[in-house]
Amino acid sequence: MRKLSIAAAAVILAITSYFTLFWGLDALRMLTSPSYGLDEVWRSQFVFAIGRVFALSPIGLIKLAAFLATLKLAVAIVCGAHILDRFRSLFGGQPDIEILEAGLMLVVLISIASVGPAIWSHNAELVREQTIQLVLAAVAVGLSILERRYERADAAAPASDKDAGLIAPQPRWFSPFR
Repeated sequence: MRKLSIAAAAVILAITSYFTLFWGLDALRMLTSPSYGLDEVWRSQFVFAIGRVFALSPIGLIKLAAFLATLKLAVAIVCGAHILDRFRSLFGGQPDIEILEAGLMLVVLISIASVGPAIWSHNAELVREQTIQLVLAAVAVGLSILERRYERADAAAPASDKDAGLIAPQPRWFSPFR
């Protein structure tokens, strides 16, 4: 059971590293571009396809591109925070999986919003790229659910009777609403 948890943590760490690096660089490229990445035809096709569906004006397209770039940067920051949390948990404690799940929900939403217009515009390459990212997010979510399940099973294991009252619950490292 412990080997599965280590393998799941390694795969989750690899997937979060992917989203941190590639989505972070993509978001920074889009945010530093004068037209928010709309000048690159390959990378901005889903923005134009979404804009076509909602009949956006050129200013609306720029706002949509800036919004998607900001969401990608948020995902990269969340995944980077989870990587730091994983390394912190090596020295003691458990990683906070909720941070990762919030970032992966954004990945799923962005990927679904991007793959739909790619299918409508019959762009197989863009569909493949977005589907791979969607599958990576699904694998990471599945492994985090599996890891949480094993964590609960380990916590529910019976402790010895003499130590039952001596163990204090560990505080969470991030609780903004205490």
